[in-house]
Amino acid sequence: MTEERPTMLLTGASRGIGHATVKLFQSKGWRILTVSRQAFSEECAWPSARESHIQADLADLSQIDRLAATVRERLPSGRLHALVNNAGISPKGPDRSRLGVADTTADVWTHVLNVNLVSTALIARALLPELEAAKGSIVNVTSIAGSRVHPFAGVAYAASKAGLAALTREMAHEFGKLGVRANAIAPGEIETSILSPGTDELVAAEVPMGRLGEPREVAETIYFLCTGQSSYINGAEIHINGGQHV
Repeated sequence: MTEERPTMLLTGASRGIGHATVKLFQSKGWRILTVSRQAFSEECAWPSARESHIQADLADLSQIDRLAATVRERLPSGRLHALVNNAGISPKGPDRSRLGVADTTADVWTHVLNVNLVSTALIARALLPELEAAKGSIVNVTSIAGSRVHPFAGVAYAASKAGLAALTREMAHEFGKLGVRANAIAPGEIETSILSPGTDELVAAEVPMGRLGEPREVAETIYFLCTGQSSYINGAEIHINGGQHV
């Protein structure tokens, strides 16, 4: 008998933190299932990437049941050891301007909340039996924008991330008795391809460590929260921002 290879489902896997998380978990021997709204990209060079990819638009909540069914088909033991909810969108206005309350339409609110918040709850609900079978871990990716006004993140994004922090606490309370832990990480300014103009000035003024975070540093915290090293951590939100929140 060989030990079961643990499986992680990661949403929002197409770039940045998602890519770094996949690479780290694979280096630790995990099997990965990824979800994004894009079709498989040949730029995803990790082993078995094509076979691991599931295309789904999380803004369309009617796709959640199909997504969950596909995941179940790919779980040989019926057990899901980690669910990492990394998918998130932050719409911008003209010239990549920040969308405040006065600029945000009902359609934008619905789109952002479905992707960043509601789909997270529905995926966890749909796959709870598989998570319970594995005594698995849920990690939700929130943001520093969920707890303070951010110069680049719009109001719908900020509200969705604040809601995701609250959802994490609810999951921890409800699922803990089933042996499923739920925690969140709240990144600040991380070096990815979608940084807004002015980020360097923001880092210099507000981040005590004086530098951007690396996707790898975020991925390592996600990994910690999905392993036995964090076995009594439940309902926490870990700030990964070089001290920007203090």
